[in-house]
Amino acid sequence: MHTLEALTRDARALAHGEIVLSAPETEVARQLQICNACRYCEGFCAVFPAMTRRLEFGKADIHFIANLCHNCGACLHACQYAPPHEFAVNIPQAMAQVRGQTYADYAWPPALGQLYQRNGLTLALALVAGLTLFLLLAVVLHGQGLSALWQAPSGGFYGIFPHNLLVGLFAPVFLFAVLALGLGVRRFWRDVTPATSGARLSPPAAAEATDAVLRLKYLDGGHGDGCHNEDDAYTLSRRRMHHLTFYGFLLCFAATSVATLYHYLLGAPAPYDLPSLPKLLGGVGGISLAIGTAGLWRLNLRRHPEHGDAAQKPMDRAFIALLFLTATSGLALWASRGTTALPLLLCLHLGAVMALFATLPYGKFAHGIFRTASLLRHAVEKRQPNPVGLGAD
Repeated sequence: MHTLEALTRDARALAHGEIVLSAPETEVARQLQICNACRYCEGFCAVFPAMTRRLEFGKADIHFIANLCHNCGACLHACQYAPPHEFAVNIPQAMAQVRGQTYADYAWPPALGQLYQRNGLTLALALVAGLTLFLLLAVVLHGQGLSALWQAPSGGFYGIFPHNLLVGLFAPVFLFAVLALGLGVRRFWRDVTPATSGARLSPPAAAEATDAVLRLKYLDGGHGDGCHNEDDAYTLSRRRMHHLTFYGFLLCFAATSVATLYHYLLGAPAPYDLPSLPKLLGGVGGISLAIGTAGLWRLNLRRHPEHGDAAQKPMDRAFIALLFLTATSGLALWASRGTTALPLLLCLHLGAVMALFATLPYGKFAHGIFRTASLLRHAVEKRQPNPVGLGAD
């Protein structure tokens, strides 16, 4: 009966053009109302100053604040109303559930939004295995025999897969991922930025948001000692492992970009020797990415279940596993030049990279894009007069 009443109420609201909140969104609104009355945690992160600028929380506000949350867990351990209190305030968990919903809601094309719920570790590894097998079969057919899988090619990995073929395989997948993420975050930005706010993006706001992203400012627990993982102890491990992962990924991307410039502008095709810039960037980036993802995997396994949304763990671990496999296979490939292991390692690495690109718009990678947009929105908003007049930014 309760479900029927809820469906009837939602149908009536839709008929009158009202915006209907989902169950996770309604729960976030309820908890933020309690937090707005308490304000004990207002110095912890950007969520609470943004919260104090509102007396009510609509759908756009909830999406904005949920993606502003870094899921550090500090407010949960400080909260006097946390479970088992009857108010059951658990901001990290409630926000995580809404974030997962926003990734699906703003996915492009919309029909692929459900992939967020299905992007688990098994699917990711199966995709890597399938793509690797496809590439191995291509090597066998091109080399006319299984022996091609353990022969050192004379032309490096371009002797196995020509450069133009690799560009033809990877460029469309990468460009689609960029397009899908760009269109999704563009719609998210429009929704969380009220047209009547009068707020304008300024260089100081952009600089503040960039600083918060690059330093992972809000993973310090609000006091610099770190946030929480499996218990009440403060730890900077999550911040450090995120930094290693983030900057390792950027260095690997930079290595590929520099190699592209070498190839097209300087006429110097791969492979490259030390101390060439692509080799140095790729080596340092691969090591950083491997260490960071290994650390994040360990932290994820030990994370307290109340700190996040358990339904998203398969997606989280799939992304970590893909990054780790990309990094370690790349390092192995980096060290295997001129050996008979090159064909097998190249196929594994290319399979991991293509699987990573294919799942970027519909996996955990999206959280960094949406969180960056929310941090930018917060930096813009805090420079406007407080419409509520309570508290201070």
